[in-house]
Amino acid sequence: MPYQQTTLTLPAYARGIHIITPHIEQAINELITDKAEVGLVHLFLQHTSASLAINENADADVRLDTEDWLNKIAPADQPEYRHTLEGSDDLPAHFKSMMFGVSLTIPLVNGKLGLGTWQGVYLCEHRDYGGQRKVVITISY
Repeated sequence: MPYQQTTLTLPAYARGIHIITPHIEQAINELITDKAEVGLVHLFLQHTSASLAINENADADVRLDTEDWLNKIAPADQPEYRHTLEGSDDLPAHFKSMMFGVSLTIPLVNGKLGLGTWQGVYLCEHRDYGGQRKVVITISY
């Protein structure tokens, strides 16, 4: 089974939920050199204060509501948090990352991501200033 792999560096995003599907698709198109039609695409985010998810790609309110919900579950500026050296948003970012996770596996269908009509890949940036994020993309076919 052949494998292809690359590391995608995403631009820095503000805190929130961002659709990164076009970045992933472009990296896959550049990576696949031998017309792979069927396989698996594995995405692994190399960070502990951001996460990956798949959800609604059409209505931006889903992303805004998700960010609001996450901030209620894991709010910043809590006096009981011990891990605060990197800022009051850091420990809540770790909590959020653990909830959503840092990896996804998506089928490769006809040489493209096998997402549903209304699905997009999200980068969930949980820090106020997270900076560039790296995603290792591995394709097996």
